[in-house]
Amino acid sequence: MSSSSVGMVGLGLLGSSLAERLMESGFTVFGFDVDQSCRNQFQKNGGTTVDSVADLLKPEYRIVFSLPTSDISLKVAEEIISTELKPEIVIDTTTGDPAEMIQIGKLLNDKGISYLDATVGGSSQQAKSREIILMIGGDKTAFESCTDIWDCWSKYYSHIGPSGSGAKMKLVMNLVLGLNRAVLAEGLSFAESLNLSKEKTLEVLKSSPAFSGVMDTKGKKMIDNDFQLPQARLAQHWKDVRLILKLADENSQKTPFTSLHETILDQLCNSGLSDVDNSAIIKFFENQNLD
Repeated sequence: MSSSSVGMVGLGLLGSSLAERLMESGFTVFGFDVDQSCRNQFQKNGGTTVDSVADLLKPEYRIVFSLPTSDISLKVAEEIISTELKPEIVIDTTTGDPAEMIQIGKLLNDKGISYLDATVGGSSQQAKSREIILMIGGDKTAFESCTDIWDCWSKYYSHIGPSGSGAKMKLVMNLVLGLNRAVLAEGLSFAESLNLSKEKTLEVLKSSPAFSGVMDTKGKKMIDNDFQLPQARLAQHWKDVRLILKLADENSQKTPFTSLHETILDQLCNSGLSDVDNSAIIKFFENQNLD
């Protein structure tokens, strides 16, 4: 297997950032996306686009998925196994349903293709600067054969367990991360209602025992109402929260904070904010009458 040839399926916010990291590290990256504008931007960034997923399928390439949902990943996996040429390894960075990712793993493994659900902790912007972490499920040997990619992408990575384990850990992380964002938004809005400066409040919070990483990544965006160029879209996290609630229900786990969080995200996304940055959750606390 070539250590420097990668086929990327999905060139959106995260996929394009991961591809950019690979190219900067000397990998040759070929990309496909159903969206022509994403393909055009990828070419401008120095990548080479192809016309279909099938055009990426060379035995010496490792294939990376960066797709909106695991349902789409499953469809792409089905397309791959229907072709004559097949890759040795598929790396799936999609945040998806662990059950579907286990299904994808079995589907590919049965055809001799190793599948790694390599879920990402961090935004597309953090991916560009190698500040993300990776939580990886799948075959341990395949995991170890991709350390050059993990080192290129992340500041920390860990093999979590069999297929689906990376997806499960990502949802655990996103539960905590999303609630941290919501709490920061509520705190800044509460401070403003007390006639305290949001800028000064953020400064104090970042120096206090209440500190969390979202204060560095989202605090200024909340204060400046800087939502239009998303690092991660509000709708994407809403999708994750619904997945978390589904799995919690299947495992008889109480998640009252996440249930409330889903109600908030539902209102925001249905008010026209689905495609803005997820720091826009502060709009809920600034407008309690939001429809």
